[in-house]
Amino acid sequence: MDTPLSTIAVVGLGTMGAGIADVLARAGREVIGIDISDTAAAQAVAALEASTARAVARERITEEERQDVLARFRTFSDLHAAAEADLVIEVVPESYEAKQEVLRALDGIVRPDAILATGTNALSVTRLAADSAHPQRVLGLHFFAPVQAMKLVEVVSSVLTDPRAVDAVTRLAQDLGKEPVAVGDRAGFIADGLLFGYLNQAAAMYEAKYASREDIDAAMTLGCGLPMGPLALLDLVGVDTARTVLEAMYAASHDRLHAPAPILKQLSEAGLTGRKAGRGFYTYAAPGSGEVVRDALTPLTSAGTGTGREVSSVGVAGSGTMASGIAEVFAKAGYAVVLAARSQEKADTAKARIAKSLARSVDKGRMTAEARDTTLALITPAGSLDAFAEVDLAVEAVAEDLTVKQELFARLDKICKPGAVLATTTSSLPVIACARATTRPQDVIGMHFFNPAPAMKLVEIVRTVLTGDDVHATVREVTAKIRKHPVDCGDRAGFIVNALLFPYLNNAIKMVQEHYATLDDIDAAMKLGGGYPMGPFELLDVVGLDVSLAIEQVLHREFRDPGLAPAPLLEHLVAAGCLGRKTGRGFREYARR
Repeated sequence: MDTPLSTIAVVGLGTMGAGIADVLARAGREVIGIDISDTAAAQAVAALEASTARAVARERITEEERQDVLARFRTFSDLHAAAEADLVIEVVPESYEAKQEVLRALDGIVRPDAILATGTNALSVTRLAADSAHPQRVLGLHFFAPVQAMKLVEVVSSVLTDPRAVDAVTRLAQDLGKEPVAVGDRAGFIADGLLFGYLNQAAAMYEAKYASREDIDAAMTLGCGLPMGPLALLDLVGVDTARTVLEAMYAASHDRLHAPAPILKQLSEAGLTGRKAGRGFYTYAAPGSGEVVRDALTPLTSAGTGTGREVSSVGVAGSGTMASGIAEVFAKAGYAVVLAARSQEKADTAKARIAKSLARSVDKGRMTAEARDTTLALITPAGSLDAFAEVDLAVEAVAEDLTVKQELFARLDKICKPGAVLATTTSSLPVIACARATTRPQDVIGMHFFNPAPAMKLVEIVRTVLTGDDVHATVREVTAKIRKHPVDCGDRAGFIVNALLFPYLNNAIKMVQEHYATLDDIDAAMKLGGGYPMGPFELLDVVGLDVSLAIEQVLHREFRDPGLAPAPLLEHLVAAGCLGRKTGRGFREYARR
């Protein structure tokens, strides 16, 4: 186990196995590719030929180097070809039976000092190792697809694993230019342990007809900056694979959030397993294609549900960052905006904040000085809600406190003219509770902007059971005019984004609380393995731990699921006043400004 891993066998040459072989061969290793399918072996060779040809065309390697890489990759159909390998990586289908069969066979083939690595992303490495004649040399080596691009490699130890084997494969991962993260044997490990619970919740949300597949995916890409929406990602991973991973996770955790959504079973058993089948949550141009094509579920270009009302003037209530950002967005789109605060001084300060924001846009060449002046001229600061008497749309962006919002809506009901649309920007409170504070609940709707409002493209449009069709149509039209992307959802806690995001964040906290992984390893795993713009703990400290706890509590109260109960560690940090960046300390410490 102390010798360099220079000859490596890869058993299973599907997409993942071929990708691992590609990376190994390029890094100078002798690679033995093994697959019972001659077609799979030929496709793996063709994939390496194509990827190295592209590298030559881009002048990243020479043609001579390319030929050396190709010569280092040989394919076979018999496991005995692995006899002289220093390391064998199995990437066969995700089932105990298939993997145990390979590992048992390898026991009688490879050298005593060879390392056996399973590429499982969810199954128990301990269980697989225990079935081997030499369990101390078995570990997990979990790459992420596409292997050539994704930096993360999870190195998974069981209680039986020899530390020398862990050290050897960790050095190998580093030599491949990867970022190895050492983890214990737990279903899903770090990245998939967090990712698949989130994907499962998204599938359940879609199955419940809470939101369309397009709106769920758009919400998470535009609202969280994720590289791909959850349902599109399920199609890429494979619906059947996701179901297998979740079943393994549920067997270990008994957490209802991991119990596979029934739709995953339905799609799997119907053969609608995602891109590889040409159809899953979406329909694709052909099996293996990533091109989505229209089907019976594809929405029409316009998702409005009626003729909207005329909106030429907008009132924004509030003086904080969100209120000023929303006012800026409407003014940039040409709407006359009344920005009302509790005093004229606060309203003037909010407008001054907008002026600074616009000045930065001018300095960066994003808008002209003339456009800035025109935008500012459209904003009228006011020290009272009475200034909303003639607005067509009133948007509140005050404190996230239901009593405060209800009092404000009761006042808007008296002040705003008949036919004005009343919108709340709440991120977690029930919109219907705001509507019921008025005598015109049909005119009330949720319009959830994301922070910072000028930059974030998403707006969640939240209908209550009483919201009028024309009000819904009005807000969709207005959202398009201010160059935001509207997604429709019903009036329940968290809407789309927070209902999917915060259970994921809460589960990350539980991993740390249970001493399974460190903050740094979890953040690295989600950024490098999932393509997330921020790790969960970076994000929690930015959002604010108090805000996060409040949202977790709302979700737990609404859905009554034990798995949604806020992690005690989060509660303890909030109680201690460690609220994130704004206090200088949250999960991490920050320099005081």
